[in-house]
Amino acid sequence: MRTNGVNLYSSKEISSELLFYPSNQNSAPPRQNCGRMASLGTGRLGVCMSYWKACLTLLVVSSLTAVAQVSHSEQVTIAPPLVRAVEPPAPEATAAALELQADKLRGEKLYLDALDYYHAALAKKANDASLLNKIGVSELMMQRYKEARKSFERAIKSDHQFANAYNNLGVVLYESKKYGAAVKQYEKAIAMDNNSASFFSNLGAAYFSKRDFEPAVIAYQHALQLDPEVFERSSRAGVQAQLPSPEDRARYDYTVAKLYAQMGLSDHSLEYLKKAMEAGYKDLKNVYKDAEFAELRKNPRFTELMASASKTPALSD
Repeated sequence: MRTNGVNLYSSKEISSELLFYPSNQNSAPPRQNCGRMASLGTGRLGVCMSYWKACLTLLVVSSLTAVAQVSHSEQVTIAPPLVRAVEPPAPEATAAALELQADKLRGEKLYLDALDYYHAALAKKANDASLLNKIGVSELMMQRYKEARKSFERAIKSDHQFANAYNNLGVVLYESKKYGAAVKQYEKAIAMDNNSASFFSNLGAAYFSKRDFEPAVIAYQHALQLDPEVFERSSRAGVQAQLPSPEDRARYDYTVAKLYAQMGLSDHSLEYLKKAMEAGYKDLKNVYKDAEFAELRKNPRFTELMASASKTPALSD
């Protein structure tokens, strides 16, 4: 029997195929020796037979042990699949009730169950842009980017003025490192709703990942004007994961620190300035020249922070 390129034998196959013979060519096989020794008396014959059984048993046990070791070393454990944790949607439930339950399940990160309820609601409310968008968000959270993209595109097709769907489609493209395409979707979302800090923050992240720093700063300025806490709620790690180099990630932190300083938010500015310093931002000395940090430079905490800057190595070109 062959499994995964490794020959595995049953005990019957081993006993009939893996017979050991001495290396001396003049010696007869054990069975023949025992036959010749039969004439020597039953006592010696019994010793020979016991020797034969012992050898055969040793061969069987050794072979099975070796096979077991090979098999165990090649075992691969597959993680259990995502499972549904709640009862399926009731056929008589209304679309509104199904959507409400789906929202709750998505909030609890039970995305598969949420999708069941969203799809059940969609069956009662066909081509609803909001439902399609929520389906896409659930799929996006499960990193099913292909499916999420289709859902957002269907939402846009159903409602050409649905800004959230354009923004979320931009997120899918951003996660796929298609930054230029993501910028276009974010700009479409902003054209329909220019009061969303998230839209501008996402636009800034896409520009930053493209290394288009000036439009990135402008987009971030708009985001902060609409919501000074937008960076605290958004995923800094997500933006940083897209940036191509440690230098760009350090520059991102310095840029955000400058924006917070310009708005007079000293605590946030110092926090990001420290991150830039720890990341080895090579132009940290500009903090003494940039006008945005003029007020922050009067803060004792700024002096204390910069006193430790000499202990942090800068990045080289």
